[in-house]
Amino acid sequence: MKFSENCLLLVSAASACAFSISEQISLSCNCKDSEAATAKPTVNKSFLDSYFGNFLDGVAEDFMSMTKDKHEPLPLADHYRALAVHDEYEYPDPNDLRDINGSAVLYRGGEFGYIDTFAHLPLVSCFDPDLYEEEPFDIAIIGAPFDSGVSYRPGARFGPSGIRLGSRRLAPAYSVYNEKLNPYKNWARIVDCGSPPVTPLDNRIAIDQIYRANRAAGKHAVTEENKSKHPKIFTLGGDHTITLPAIKAAYENWGKVSVIHFDSHLDTWNPYYFGGNVTDYQSLNHGTYLHWAHEKGLLTDTSIHAAIRGPYPGKRDVEHDISCGFDRILARDIDRIGTDGIIRKIKERVGNGPVYITVDVDSMDPSVAPASGTVEPGGWTSRELLTILDGLEGLNVIGGDVVEVSPPFDTAAEITSIVAAQVADSIISLMVLQGESSIGEN
Repeated sequence: MKFSENCLLLVSAASACAFSISEQISLSCNCKDSEAATAKPTVNKSFLDSYFGNFLDGVAEDFMSMTKDKHEPLPLADHYRALAVHDEYEYPDPNDLRDINGSAVLYRGGEFGYIDTFAHLPLVSCFDPDLYEEEPFDIAIIGAPFDSGVSYRPGARFGPSGIRLGSRRLAPAYSVYNEKLNPYKNWARIVDCGSPPVTPLDNRIAIDQIYRANRAAGKHAVTEENKSKHPKIFTLGGDHTITLPAIKAAYENWGKVSVIHFDSHLDTWNPYYFGGNVTDYQSLNHGTYLHWAHEKGLLTDTSIHAAIRGPYPGKRDVEHDISCGFDRILARDIDRIGTDGIIRKIKERVGNGPVYITVDVDSMDPSVAPASGTVEPGGWTSRELLTILDGLEGLNVIGGDVVEVSPPFDTAAEITSIVAAQVADSIISLMVLQGESSIGEN
């Protein structure tokens, strides 16, 4: 087979079994052999037009008039065209925007569309008192961009943005561990409230802003299927100080809560020994907020830590921790009693009352979550933590958070942000399952 000098050469691996090498690379050529010379294509389309169809309709004439010196692509003979084009894609009407506005998922690519809300949830206005009744929802996601309470690594003010980016692949889908659970297509209306503009200049103002934002979201009406009177709030931190204003807001709707605290550190430290001996202003930080939560009457005496392994700065830290109403599960207990034993111990401790779950990503090992505010080796894997969280099904989870994600210290693969997003997904799922159970009982 001979080819003209102006042949368009293309490679088609699909034709390897049917044609010779020379025929494989010639898909659109002015062939001089007798067979090609006598071939009469039934559809006179170029290779470009065959692939992109009517997307280019109406532009060829204008384009050619502007490029008079350029040659139009040669038409593709049917028997070659069949090798290169394997389907006839039917373009939607230009006014059909379902895949653009999100009302229908027609193609993959939803991970990259819209703005970066958590798990592509709708963004709503949660902080406008005029909308408390007009904008009902059952679960709200709120960002708390604050890191002025840290004692080691800063950067958690970027945590809410990082976690939202880490949640890009979360979407309405069924869990492989609970095939009946699709948390984002269930009874609950779940929304993203965005992040309030928290000041980085004064901790007193910032903490109050986070409290008022959570409080405002908790004042919204709920949907008709919801048997509770108030929405449940999940907060994206932020350093761990943000748990205090979140619990204070939750207390106003649910009363005293039992806290399940996943962390490598106690965070109930006496403020005098952790910042407060310098100034009163420094006495509220990411190592003392649980002390203050108990001191102010927001907690029951049935709270519990899990994954503890950080050193105790003082001899009386455990004694003080017990006085704050906490029990402890150490990180290495998982080697002795396993995840089932940890789940059982947590459930027995907190009982049936309102539960708030807070997860510091440093509860996991730095190999799993390197971008935390205060890293401690020897932590749990993400699988172990997620197994324990999922095992808490049945508890009355009324709120929660994931904190201490510092994207500037994360890997290029966004490991910590992605893991944190999955932690959030598990806790949100517990809220959905608990509400589903309540609906089934009525």
